[in-house]
Amino acid sequence: MAHATLVIVRHGQSEWNALNKFTGWVNVDLAPKGIAEAKEAGEKLKGYKFDKGFTSALLRAQRTLKLALEVTGQTDLAVVENEALNERMYGELQGMNKDEAREQFGEEQVHIWRRSFDTPPPGGESLKGTADRVLPYFKEVIEPELKAGKSIIIAAHGNSLRALIMYLEKLSPEEILKTEVPTGKPKLYEFDENLNVLHSEYI
Repeated sequence: MAHATLVIVRHGQSEWNALNKFTGWVNVDLAPKGIAEAKEAGEKLKGYKFDKGFTSALLRAQRTLKLALEVTGQTDLAVVENEALNERMYGELQGMNKDEAREQFGEEQVHIWRRSFDTPPPGGESLKGTADRVLPYFKEVIEPELKAGKSIIIAAHGNSLRALIMYLEKLSPEEILKTEVPTGKPKLYEFDENLNVLHSEYI
């Protein structure tokens, strides 16, 4: 029997995901497909009862959580919003179409920025930099809830969740760079009382 459970879900497709743009900290809304994905996530979570929710300071993640919880009938759930869970900050690439970025900076350079662990784009964060703010917040704020046996849901972003998956699944930087986090698909973690992961799966 699991002592605590955690569900993580990446926000549904945003308006800028649909346009293939670097979004980062720009506060864009969900695209129609993303709204449908958030509701679909809620359908998959109907059998789960949560004690608390956490999300980023960005609308697309907040709305994903709200829509999913509406479907599960848990609209009164206490939800904490914090920018520590925000997407990776893409600096000068934010708002730029990925093809335009390749034309301006070169395909190889853009690939390094997107897929290296510790090389940030100009004015932005690397995945390591993202992890350096996500993980202290998780350890200080969310882990005590799990230690207390709570059931927690986090709606966040591709790279902030990558950082979390790396920590929870004890992955190397090389392994996490190859890990894709699908939009709108909840992933369940079950823990023992020492917060060892007993089981994890996409629901």
